[in-house]
Amino acid sequence: MSTFPRAGFNRRVASLIYDALVVIAFAMLTTVVFLGLVQGMLSLGWYSLEGHEDVSALIQTTPALYYSRSVLLIIVSVSFFSYFWTKSGQTIGMRAWRLKVQNPDGKLLTWPQAILRSLTALLGLGNVLVLFDIKHKRALQDLLSGTEVLVLSKEENKRVYDSLD
Repeated sequence: MSTFPRAGFNRRVASLIYDALVVIAFAMLTTVVFLGLVQGMLSLGWYSLEGHEDVSALIQTTPALYYSRSVLLIIVSVSFFSYFWTKSGQTIGMRAWRLKVQNPDGKLLTWPQAILRSLTALLGLGNVLVLFDIKHKRALQDLLSGTEVLVLSKEENKRVYDSLD
C-alpha cells in the first residue's frame, strides 16, 4: 500500500487536458505524414482523385484510407500514454499535476497493461467512475488494468522526474 493518496476526479481531468493538447499535436503531425503518404500513393497511381474534389474527399470516401487513418491515430494516442506509463508512470500532464500511475505494489506498468489501460479509459470518460468510488478513487481503467493513480508530494514528483536522467 502506498503512502501517497489516490488521485481524485479533478486532478485526473486537469492532467488529461494537458495530455490532450500533446496528443492533438501528435495527431496533427501524424495526419500530415498520412496525407503525404496518400499523396505518394496518388503519384504512384495506386489511387486516383477521379470523382473526388481533393485528397480529403478521397480519404473520406475510400474505406481502406479512412479506417487506416483512424487506426493510425488510435495507435499514436495509445502509444503516447503507454510509453510514458511504462517509462516513469507519468505523462506530461501527470507530471504537472504530480500524478503517477502504478501497480498497487509500486511497480511500473507493463506494455500490455498500459495498452489495456489506455484503451479502457474511453477517452477519459472512465474517470467518471472516480466520482462514485469515493472510498478507493478508482477509475474504470484502474479497475480493468489493476492500477492506481497517486498524488505525489512535490519532493517525490521531482525524484521520479530526476530518476529519468
